[in-house]
Amino acid sequence: MMAESDNTADATRRLNVKKQTLDDAYAIPANFLEIDVVNPITTIAAGKKRYTDYEVRMRTNLPVFKVKESSVRRRYSDFEWLRNELERDSKIVVPPLPGKAWKRQMPFRGDDGIFDENFIEERRKGLEQFINKIAGHPLAQNERCLHMFLQEAAIDKNYVPGKIRNT
Repeated sequence: MMAESDNTADATRRLNVKKQTLDDAYAIPANFLEIDVVNPITTIAAGKKRYTDYEVRMRTNLPVFKVKESSVRRRYSDFEWLRNELERDSKIVVPPLPGKAWKRQMPFRGDDGIFDENFIEERRKGLEQFINKIAGHPLAQNERCLHMFLQEAAIDKNYVPGKIRNT
């Protein structure tokens, strides 16, 4: 009988927890992935068509990413492309993008529609949440389309979908 209560005492004994030092608290985290969507720029293209693109900055120390820091410019349609690729080729539930804002694209509006500063800022926040949710998913981190989206200047829409292999 005594041995059983000794086992219980051993099982419930508190672990010796090491106090966290300031160096520990402010050290580089073991694994990190930071993605910011910043610096929206509206451009007038040929034929007076306007579009807004955003800088997508990534910093990481995750082994699955060969490039540890990158900065690329992406349009809303590029985010749509990524979402469609992941929905088609991966097993993850892909979060929604911020809305397409069809009403803001109507002619004869009293404001700048999809080029209004407040709208652009709201969309920027939504795109940043979207890309962080996706990139934070362990299965998505292996998808070639995500790597291309985050790290290559141009998206090759004729790429061969697949997984990234750690070598």
